[in-house]
Amino acid sequence: MLFEDGKESSRVVGANPPELRKMADRVKSIAEGGSTSAGASGGARWLGVALPKGYTDVTDQIDTRGLDLLNADSEFGGVKTIFEAGPPSQLGQSSEKGKTKASDDGGEAGRDWIESDTDPQLMLFMPFQSTLKVHTLHLTCLPPQEPNESDDEVPMRPRTIQLYTNRAHNLGFEEAEDIQPTQTFELMEGDWDVNTGTAKLELRFVKFQNVTSLVLFVVDGDGEGERTRIDRLRVIGESGEKREMGKLEKIGDEPGE
Repeated sequence: MLFEDGKESSRVVGANPPELRKMADRVKSIAEGGSTSAGASGGARWLGVALPKGYTDVTDQIDTRGLDLLNADSEFGGVKTIFEAGPPSQLGQSSEKGKTKASDDGGEAGRDWIESDTDPQLMLFMPFQSTLKVHTLHLTCLPPQEPNESDDEVPMRPRTIQLYTNRAHNLGFEEAEDIQPTQTFELMEGDWDVNTGTAKLELRFVKFQNVTSLVLFVVDGDGEGERTRIDRLRVIGESGEKREMGKLEKIGDEPGE
């Protein structure tokens, strides 16, 4: 039996060398490529780098209704864009179908990534449908290298990233400066996969055992530009008990309104 993402994907019964070879080829492909993973719906989900042994892609546990992104340029994709299952269009591997407008209608057609607006900082709030053990984050950034553009016009890859766990809501930029992050990353050029533009943020696992939400704060970018860019984000770990999602109410609403 072959298991992918914790579910049986194929089975060989009895002496059947052709089917066994096919299964072995599939295992080899997963181990060497790491480019796709079977999602909860049975479809293929693009991954920038291989999964760590024993863990799965749990990005589908994000409660997309509660996502919040601060300081994003509205001319690019909306916040749901970076969690889309397909590969980034910048890789040139997706068809015209994969270059359609962002799923939440935020941004122009073909711009399936997010960019910061007035400065390089981004603040992303991700609530989860279940309590997670988060092992790694896979962050993909594919800024174009246009020789006719000056350095400050080309979006940068994130450099300093701070993570905060189990916040009830998104943080403000000034508020984040006064709170100790759960973990801080300083990404260097060598941290990015040369083929997929993906960096692995390997977490201090003991601090990410019972996670109900994550705030990802892009503090600055790797360069002298004015904007940072994110194409895809994957959450890798283990999903646990389903959370009871209470009724969401706006802060300040009076009962009965």
